[in-house]
Amino acid sequence: MPFSSKPVSPLISAADLAARLGKPGLRILDASWHLDGRDARADFAAGHIPGAVFADLEAVSDQDSPLPHMLPTPAAFAASAGLLGLSQGDPIVVYDTAGLFSAARVWWMLRVMGATDVRVLDGGLPAWKARGLPLESGLPAAPAFAVFNPRPAGAAAVAAQADVQAALTGGAAQVVDARGPARFKGDAPEPRQGLRAGHMPGAINLPYGAMLNPDGTMKRGAALQAAFTEAGVKIDRPVITSCGSGVTAAILTLALAELGRPSRLYDGSWAEWGSAKGGEVVAGA
Repeated sequence: MPFSSKPVSPLISAADLAARLGKPGLRILDASWHLDGRDARADFAAGHIPGAVFADLEAVSDQDSPLPHMLPTPAAFAASAGLLGLSQGDPIVVYDTAGLFSAARVWWMLRVMGATDVRVLDGGLPAWKARGLPLESGLPAAPAFAVFNPRPAGAAAVAAQADVQAALTGGAAQVVDARGPARFKGDAPEPRQGLRAGHMPGAINLPYGAMLNPDGTMKRGAALQAAFTEAGVKIDRPVITSCGSGVTAAILTLALAELGRPSRLYDGSWAEWGSAKGGEVVAGA
């Protein structure tokens, strides 16, 4: 179980990262991605953490899948990671410009593919800026190619549609949906065309924002556990996380990892389940 309890938190503070800038081997990734289509690479060029490289979520995902942001093959991921200058044993810090949004997805992908030392900047670039820490602008030269030897976690970390269906039917795992209440209930349309509105029968709604403090950092300890408990999630039982396209589901997975709990992420998420060929959909509470 790749996301079980570890002595080191999967999160790192802005102050701790600042103290490590320039350390040999440290790799920093700006993994910003925006659902509204805003150009995250342009944001990176305008200002990023010194030494960071831009990790394009679309580019490191499966280019042959009709679904968004799906995990690529281990070989394809290794090639993408190598172009980013990453080896599987490097200390890697991932952040995004929103605070905690898309960085968790890239953290999850790296962990699934065998990276052993990956952390997410708690609060992202806003937390970095709030401390008055330095920024660089422009697009840096491509890093030297590195060899990334993938060791995919497979079904221990990734759930397929059949796994989710089995969990919903047999109760072997709780399916927790990170989308907002309006989308979960079917009161708001999906942002992607062709998807039905509603949720999986038996799924639990836990919007990813419930994981976060007002300043965009992640809750910790009892407060974080309470967010799961109040939604009806029993963290001592198996959990499969889901969302619209597997991005914000990774925030729930990251939160569970912070609590020392394993989980699996439904890679297809609502983009697959809510499609015409997906599973049963219900609307309402």
